Amino acid sequence: MPLIQGVRRINPLDSNKNVRIGVAFPLDEVNIFKGTQTVKEQVKSNLINLLLTEAGERVNEPNFGVGLKKLLFEQGINTEELNERINNQIVFYIPEISLIDTSVKFEDDEHKLFITITYRFNLDGTNDAIQLNFN
Repeated sequence: MPLIQGVRRINPLDSNKNVRIGVAFPLDEVNIFKGTQTVKEQVKSNLINLLLTEAGERVNEPNFGVGLKKLLFEQGINTEELNERINNQIVFYIPEISLIDTSVKFEDDEHKLFITITYRFNLDGTNDAIQLNFN
């Protein structure tokens, strides 16, 4: 979808601040009733859910999930394969965004894993990123 210069695109669901789009993460005493107010917030929550869910964990969706948590115990992480796996999941389950890049940093001596996912919102072309830290 081509972007028109000088035109700001906004999802119609974002215009009503009294409507909650979905569930906010992490589920705690604050977010359980708060919810997400914009489509972008909900897409980010959906992406985190997709990345942390193991394949086969979600009922009636055996292919849903990337399962990033188990990468903490992997010796050599192939970032190209990981990027492809994440991209395939995003294309199928979250078509509102496009994956730009996946960055993996591993600290052997401290057993820490940092994964940064950069993506683009297809509606307006803006970029965003999330970082997941595992230790």
